[in-house]
Amino acid sequence: MNRLIKISSHLNIPEQYQNTPIGLLLEYHNLNRAYDDYSSAQLLVGMCMDNRKHLHIPDNFSYIIRSGGANLRYSEFKVSYAISVGGIKHISLIGHNKCGMVNLANRKNEFINGLVENAGWEKQFAEEHFLHFAPLFEIGNEIDFVLSEAIRLRNRYPKITIAPMLYLVEDNLLYLIDESKNG
Repeated sequence: MNRLIKISSHLNIPEQYQNTPIGLLLEYHNLNRAYDDYSSAQLLVGMCMDNRKHLHIPDNFSYIIRSGGANLRYSEFKVSYAISVGGIKHISLIGHNKCGMVNLANRKNEFINGLVENAGWEKQFAEEHFLHFAPLFEIGNEIDFVLSEAIRLRNRYPKITIAPMLYLVEDNLLYLIDESKNG
């Protein structure tokens, strides 16, 4: 976790994010900043669909796309919409520790059995489904994936500021990922 920047004060927010929607997100969520009123979204948040995560932000502050592992690869039209129609210039990409999209192979049987028992699928169809889609959604290491996704999105949208973050489920806080440190 030496690759994370803890935000426990306004002074911990790097200069490039201060006085931006990214800095405001960190202040609202981590520092309990009083909510301002918004009539339109200031930020796009891409985050995992995990139910353990909840952001403390004001109404209308952000578009939010939830996808397993914070993988926006298959939500790119929605990202483009938020930028083009919504006027978004800042994206916070938020992964989290203990993500279920890490090491999906270890959950293969649980996944297949769950579809058979809970959804009424045939076992063979459930297995084919897993084998087809698991490689598309496996993220490997949470921090490395968020960094690679931030780089991919920066290449796709060069005028947009993108901040890679990690949400720790133990303390429910957002941490910036230090991009100068390698894994």
